[in-house]
Amino acid sequence: MDESDGNEPDGDGSEDGGSGDRDDRAVSLGTASAAPGEVARGWFEVAELPTGAVERLPVVVANGSRDGPVLWLTGGVHGDEATGVAVVQDAVATLAEDALAALAGAVVAVPVVSPAGLRRNSRHTYYADEDPNRHFPDADAESARPPKLQERIDARLYAAITGETVEGAVEGPASAGDGSDREPVDPPIAEPAGTGVVADALIDCHTAGVASEPFAIRDRVLFGERRSEDDAVALSDELGRLVDAFGFPTLREYPAAEYVEEDLQRSTAGAVLNEAGIPAFTAELGAHSVVDDALVEAGVAGVFAVAVEMGILAAEDVPESAGTPSDRLDPAPVEFPVRRFRGPTTDVSGLLRHRVAAGDAFAEGDVLADVVSATGRSRGTVRADRDGYVLGRAEGLAVYEGDPIGNLAVRDDGDLVVAREDDDE
Repeated sequence: MDESDGNEPDGDGSEDGGSGDRDDRAVSLGTASAAPGEVARGWFEVAELPTGAVERLPVVVANGSRDGPVLWLTGGVHGDEATGVAVVQDAVATLAEDALAALAGAVVAVPVVSPAGLRRNSRHTYYADEDPNRHFPDADAESARPPKLQERIDARLYAAITGETVEGAVEGPASAGDGSDREPVDPPIAEPAGTGVVADALIDCHTAGVASEPFAIRDRVLFGERRSEDDAVALSDELGRLVDAFGFPTLREYPAAEYVEEDLQRSTAGAVLNEAGIPAFTAELGAHSVVDDALVEAGVAGVFAVAVEMGILAAEDVPESAGTPSDRLDPAPVEFPVRRFRGPTTDVSGLLRHRVAAGDAFAEGDVLADVVSATGRSRGTVRADRDGYVLGRAEGLAVYEGDPIGNLAVRDDGDLVVAREDDDE
């Protein structure tokens, strides 16, 4: 294996359009620059810090000796999601050790998207006490203020992934209500970085809750002013092909209105998919805070299966150590399509006593949990309002009125391609 240490001069910042035009040039991002047939490790600077240091993301690039697609792997956008970081590290390490010579295209890995969260072992960063995975670009987001630091960091990573320039602060909606376009009032906050790194697909590796089942999330593809329904259908079909190849039980994302309300179109995978039109999905790899070695193996197997589906590797070139996802995971406990659901909620406050565990299937009307008083007296029950299975229980013992009792996978008959609500107004 040829591997450089990331000390080469940075790339010139130009973009060559991704997989089709790489020829024999190096693939580079930040200080990591790999010639054909090499792997390089380095750093991608994304912000200045008050102490005079810089915030930088770790980067590994693997450059095949032949032309082909570019697959991005990201992890650690939440600082306590350890297994996702390990999957990205181990997938690229296995590729570098055992499959680099067969690689057609490139793999770009950023194991830790949120160093500030990792330093405090927390979902959030100390830049702001809010989710760092809800600040990626969205052209429909309205703001009259300059972007804050987390938005700028996310925009710089997004620009590297997609090859798109991200504008700075914008005027709010026209006060006269005349529907005029919003115009940039600041220079761009992020421009394309690196050479040969524009993504053809992205896998963003996360973890869910305590004792959670593993799953992959398939976002619904939105259409409207910037994407026709036909284009959305084609994008959704391509996404489905890659999610199926990953081999984890698949959950569809929340319905469109809830999806936008939760700003999930501004998550890593949501923005790359619905803003840039590049197939991207989220892998949820069990519980947070500790590395689950079995799910690391399953995640690595899923990454290699996606690489085969994309044509980056031939099936016979997958290392035996990687295996297949079906070797590592049990199938979903139900056969019908499901989506993510936080709930159901309790109507009373008290202490929660679950009746079902992660992985258990249930039917509409089944009791999922009891709510009792601190003395143990029954206060109520919480029942399922549709069929599905349990992804994970809510953390903690105490619940208040309106609290969800868990994360569920519930039957879904909705469309995979939907109009964005804002576009219908």
